[in-house]
Amino acid sequence: MAAVFGVSLKAEERFQAAKGQVSLDHYPVRNWTARHRHITLAMFALAFLAVAADDAKPTRPADPNRPARGREPVDLTVPEIHRFIGALLSPPVTSLNALLHWSNWCRNHQASARRSHYRQ
Repeated sequence: MAAVFGVSLKAEERFQAAKGQVSLDHYPVRNWTARHRHITLAMFALAFLAVAADDAKPTRPADPNRPARGREPVDLTVPEIHRFIGALLSPPVTSLNALLHWSNWCRNHQASARRSHYRQ
């Protein structure tokens, strides 16, 4: 019973991520065909972002304690990749260097928070 609950919880988390990242729940359509096309494109976009985030991970040896003890920044996530693509496709409000600086700061801050959490 616990295994079934765990699987359904993971599926619900992924569905919430899809709603937040690729606007899966924002479809201003009236018929089934248009809704189906919107959901298909949204899921394709989420799959693209997930593959890009997985491809951006550096190759490291498998170490179960690495997230708690590592000094390197947290790996790129789907929201981070989404932000990069949005920044590259829209008119530049900030420079590329500022965007990369923000990303490095944010991921280093997340790594520091993770170390502090595991230290307690």
